[in-house]
Amino acid sequence: MMDALSSPDETLDLRGTPCPLNFVRTKLKLQKMAVGALLEIWLDAGEPIEQVPDSLRSSGFLVEKLEETTEGYFMLHVRQPVG
Repeated sequence: MMDALSSPDETLDLRGTPCPLNFVRTKLKLQKMAVGALLEIWLDAGEPIEQVPDSLRSSGFLVEKLEETTEGYFMLHVRQPVG
């Protein structure tokens, strides 16, 4: 199993980006990353955090971490699956 505490390979700040554009940008970014790479995504509360993680899981990506920051946005760690 991958180390869920590993630091992300890249960060994508999608605060202020509406649905479904934030999911589309996330998916495009992940598709450009290496297999097994970890992406940290910053999302707003509400619809983005409700929709994006589920959409990523449905598309076969591995959501490893989801937490609310003290600054009021959410940090999501998603891994490009191996195989």
